[in-house]
Amino acid sequence: MFPLLPPLPITQQYLLPKKLLTVLAGKFASARLGGLTHWTIRRFIAKYKVNMAEAADPRVESYASFNEFFTRPLRPDARPIAAAPFICPVDAAISQFGPIEHDQLFQAKGHSYSTRALVGGDQALAHGFDHGHFATLYLAPKDYHRIHMPCEGRLKRMIHVPGDLFSVNPLTARHVPSLFARNERVVCEFDCAHGPMVMVLVGATIVGSMATVWHGVVNPPRPGRVREWRYDDQQVVLRKGEEMGRFLLGSTVIMLFPANVLTFTPDWSATRPVRLGEAMATVIETEAAM
Repeated sequence: MFPLLPPLPITQQYLLPKKLLTVLAGKFASARLGGLTHWTIRRFIAKYKVNMAEAADPRVESYASFNEFFTRPLRPDARPIAAAPFICPVDAAISQFGPIEHDQLFQAKGHSYSTRALVGGDQALAHGFDHGHFATLYLAPKDYHRIHMPCEGRLKRMIHVPGDLFSVNPLTARHVPSLFARNERVVCEFDCAHGPMVMVLVGATIVGSMATVWHGVVNPPRPGRVREWRYDDQQVVLRKGEEMGRFLLGSTVIMLFPANVLTFTPDWSATRPVRLGEAMATVIETEAAM
């Protein structure tokens, strides 16, 4: 028996100069090229069926660069915030979610990875989520690419972890081991009413950069080493539903919650599309008290 080879698109990803492509895509997306920019935006809208009726400004001509269009704000009434303890932080499709088996997160059939690897090697931080819960949400090109808070939290730390830039689509997740723990990522640690929470912004091929509201653009630069910022002496508090960051050419968000904190809503299932503001989970303590 010969071993099964990965599909051709996966093999190509190992061979392509992903970082060079990402740099070039980032430069093009941030450039103000007039008619070429507007032509690119129109082609993108048509190809991915982007719903511009939800945008605060639906006029293609109002966006000077592709990045301005890609990170466009929505109308104030486009994403109502549910009266739930935890809300979905993005427009996305559910990649995977559920319990953390000791320190292992399920990626796809045959693939898991550790919380320690995901957060950049910090065992103390990772240990706080043993036997907890996680959710991995994949943002497709058509989605709104700003990231919001699933619950209120006080920022403690941000870590930029260098890594690969594989695509993060479902096909790649099925074939590249430890995909989310090997790609470049920004790890954001919060203190919340029910304990710690981590939100991880995962980079991908042609994701030009990731940004947070308190820092601005985190990458580039890409110095090839772990960088860390601490906020213990600052009061960076973000409310539930408030914007916390954005992707400039989109990717994946992973959330980590401790044990005995939440239960995901019954209608959540893998591959299901979700939208910013909808109910994501309830608090276990509240349920037990009812």
